[in-house]
Amino acid sequence: MTAETKTEATATGSCCSPSGSCHDTSADVQLGSVTTVYQVTGMTCGHCEGAVSAEVSEIPGVTSVKAVASTGQVTVVSDAPLDVEAVRAAVDEAGYELTGQV
Repeated sequence: MTAETKTEATATGSCCSPSGSCHDTSADVQLGSVTTVYQVTGMTCGHCEGAVSAEVSEIPGVTSVKAVASTGQVTVVSDAPLDVEAVRAAVDEAGYELTGQV
């Protein structure tokens, strides 16, 4: 496959990544990562979600954060288990309350 053909295939929705493999490893979950779901009270909107996500993202080792105001759940993916007090402090800094883990 030439570079021109590869670009064409990718642009038309092929499963091949730009590197030519059949799946893109950048979207894969990292091996050894830890996913923890926390319950947070006080979030009511997208701004709240962003504030919590921004603060929790600053904790060393955190690779992704997804806060959902409608459920009060914050899903955190990290390289290793996090100290719950560090997460609590980050949520407090954002102006909300961590009530526990789900």
